[in-house]
Amino acid sequence: MQGSGEAALQGEWQQDTAALQKKLVNYSLYHFKFSCDSFFVSVKSFSKANGGYPDSCVQNGQWSEYAKGVYDQKHDTLRLKGLFTNADLTYKVEGGCFRSGKYEETFKLVKKADSVIQFFPTSSVIPFDARLIKRSTCIPKPL
Repeated sequence: MQGSGEAALQGEWQQDTAALQKKLVNYSLYHFKFSCDSFFVSVKSFSKANGGYPDSCVQNGQWSEYAKGVYDQKHDTLRLKGLFTNADLTYKVEGGCFRSGKYEETFKLVKKADSVIQFFPTSSVIPFDARLIKRSTCIPKPL
């Protein structure tokens, strides 16, 4: 059976936009969906500079990446482990635009309110707030 995950995370969380983003050359906006012990993340990236990607990959300085897998939370540390996917959740084959293969990311979490969590990514120095936009309840499914 699927694990139950963290009750406080169950549902969909959208990163708040911030005034600081307008000053950055590159930034990303996260959308998380936690269901029991599983996650799906959409990362929409914005760049005022191309960043070395072909024009066919970067549309007007914007692109999206997706991943799914399992998560684990111990105290204030959230670890996401999975694989990059296409928008339709099929696993992404190597090659083409952007990253493929393993997706691993770690965040320190600080609860600011029942529906607001501040994420501190270990891969960045810029924390962000995410708002709960849809609450769900874990109903474990067979693996």
